[in-house]
Parts: sequence; C-alpha cells; structure tokens
Amino acid sequence: RQKQYRQLTSHLRKAHPSIGHRGSPLNTQKTKLHQLPLMASIITNISLPATPLNSSPVLLPPPTTTTFLLRFPSKPALSSSRLSLYSTLPLTASFLVKCSQNGGNGSHVKRTSLHDLYEKQGQSPWYDNLCRPVTDLIPLIESGVRGVTSNPAIFQKAISTSNAYNDQFRELVHGGKDIESAYWELVVKDIQDACRLFEPIYDETDGADGTVDAAKWLHKVVDRPNVHIKIPATAACVPSVKEVISLGISVNLIFSLSRYEAVIDAYLDGLEASGLNDLSRITSVASFYVSRVDTLVDSMLEKIGIPEALDLRGKAANAQAALAFQLYQKKFSGPRWEALVRKGAKKQRLLWASTNVKNPAYPDTLYVDPLVGPDTVSTMPDQALQAFIDHGTVGRTIDSNVSEAEGIYSAIEKLGINWGHVGSQLEFEGI
Repeated sequence: RQKQYRQLTSHLRKAHPSIGHRGSPLNTQKTKLHQLPLMASIITNISLPATPLNSSPVLLPPPTTTTFLLRFPSKPALSSSRLSLYSTLPLTASFLVKCSQNGGNGSHVKRTSLHDLYEKQGQSPWYDNLCRPVTDLIPLIESGVRGVTSNPAIFQKAISTSNAYNDQFRELVHGGKDIESAYWELVVKDIQDACRLFEPIYDETDGADGTVDAAKWLHKVVDRPNVHIKIPATAACVPSVKEVISLGISVNLIFSLSRYEAVIDAYLDGLEASGLNDLSRITSVASFYVSRVDTLVDSMLEKIGIPEALDLRGKAANAQAALAFQLYQKKFSGPRWEALVRKGAKKQRLLWASTNVKNPAYPDTLYVDPLVGPDTVSTMPDQALQAFIDHGTVGRTIDSNVSEAEGIYSAIEKLGINWGHVGSQLEFEGI
C-alpha cells in the first residue's frame, strides 16, 4: 500500500509539477482546484494513516503504529484518552454529521413524510451528501432531514465540481501545504461548519443525534464536542471496539449477520469493561449496508440461472437487513442489557447505508420503505431521499414479515450462495 501511495503521488507530481513537492506553492493562475485529480481517490486506497502527511496540528508517530488523540469537550470522564492501532487496521475516513431542524429563519416549513418517519416510527432520516456551503442543508433540515453522511467519494465530487473551495485552496497552497494536507483542511472545514449548524440537536437529544463520526485523528483537528470515532467492521478492527467503546465509537461497513453480531458483542463487552458508572454519554451506530448486497447476490443468482434463483433477485439485502433487526432486538434485551441500562447505557443504533437503488428495474424506495423501524437510521442520497418524500411509505415495516425474510435468506443459502463469502467480498471491496 505504501508503494501504491508513492505511485499515486508520483502520478500527481508528473501531472501537476507545481504541486509535486511539499512546500512548493501552486500557480493558481494556471491551475484551478477543480482541475486537480483530487485526493479522495488516493485516500481510499492508501494504508494507514489516511491523514494529511504534513499538516499541523496532527503529528504522526512512527510507521508501525498510528496513534490518535481523542478529546471530548465538557465530558471529563472521556477526556485525554489515547489509542494505538497497528497500521494493518484499515480505517476509512468517512464522516457522520447528525442534525435537526433549524428554525432560525422563522419561515413556515411544510411537513413531509420525513417528519412522520421520525415522529411516528422513531427512524432518523439522514442525507447522504455534504458540500459547500453547508447552509444549503437548511431547507433539507426543515423538510425533516435529521442527519448527513459523507465519505471521500462524496467530497471528491463536491470539491471537483464546485468553485466554492478555490479561495481556501489557494490560501493553503500559497502557505506551503502539500495537496494531501490541503485536501484534508478543506474537508475539516466542511465538517466543522456542519458541526456548528447541527450542534443544538446533539444537546436536545442527549447525544442520540447531532454527532459527527470520523477517523480518530479527525476528532482533534475538528475540535468539536459532537465528534465520534468510526471504524470499519473488519475482523482485524472489531476486537478494538471493546477497547475504545467508552470513547464513543461507531462501526462502518457491515455486510453480514455474523459480523454484525460480533460488533454488538464488542459493544456490550466494551460498555462492561469501561469502568464507568455513567454510560449515558456513550452513543454509537452500526452501519449495515444494503443495496451492495443485492448487487453482488443478484449477479450470483443470475449465474445460477434457474427460475428459483432469478425469482430471488432484489430480495437478499432487505431479507438480511430484517434479520439484522431481529438480532438487534435480541441482543439489546435481557438481564445483561438491563444491567447496563441501569448505568445509563444506550443501544447502538442500526444505520441502513447504501440505500440508493443500483438496478433501474427496482422501485426507487426499495431500500427505504421496507426498512422502517424504531431506533434506526436511514441515510439516503438525493435520489432515494426525494423519492421517499414524494411517495415513500411511513409505517413500521422492518419486522412486518420476519418469516418471509428467513425463507429468502435460507433459499439463497440452499442455492449454494455462502452468506459469509458474500460479506467477506463486500467488506474487501468496501475497504
């Protein structure tokens, strides 16, 4: 991965000699920000740390480990903790910003199905996009959106297609920043601005909404109270969840039931091992990916080719998601969980991610309508969000037909498709 990173940066240097070396200013009269092959494509492929290589105040330790300082302002019990992870643990730099309605302009806002989704069914609708200016989110917030998610690919699109970043970028490169450091400072500003906009809901909901999830180093750079950790649910990373759960950790890229159960167990173990008498400030989500499952399983079903297999296309993802919700209910109940509740523990909410429909033959709310349930989150990109506002169904559906979900899950297995292999392949592709 280090070799791959060197090759990628070498490519950038050849393409743009004026920014090829750290400290060399960019000739902004000749090269504009949107013309650069932005760093999101690199960040998603390099090894740890996925952080600026030369940016203050982040100081990188020796290559063998990556150490992150986490600070939680106004939360003494959680402050000044350090975490060290081996560089083989592949953290992804994705961010999670939760928000609520902003009534500051006093304008009348028409209710939408998103308000009902939260108020009647207990599911938080989030928007899968973040760009400048973040104030563009206010109409969505007023329409009922309670959160925002982003990732390097989204930032790449935002930065490369907008002029809103050019002024800050010019200042950074004239100040001697290399392109990767400049990229991350652009990203950090967006997250900081979003935090300022959304912080009131963090207080109103006692931390349930209003947080930002990011890679560990970003917490220090953003320096906002509503920043949490987010790591991928790989076999290598899951054991570390127990060690850092008291810091407020969220888990990303879950594609299988077995991995999800391991994530829940690590969360519960971490709460018990935290040594805290008050667990009420610890909040977390587990991001369970949906449409990507159907994309892969559908291709396998089509290769099998028999009518029984073809009839199961477009059903695998929601069936597995429904069973994940059953697992969620089972794990967050009983004597063990009740003992933690007495200390103020909160459930690790299920977040449905990758809700955009990949197959145009499928309904545009396929991964939203059937997954409505209490204490869950659904993050939707533009297409899915607008479709749900227009004709989405508000009603508890996630456990409306569990027996059907079990039948679909079992039928796919009987056709020779290994759910464990499906999860492993998607996890590998996601990382």
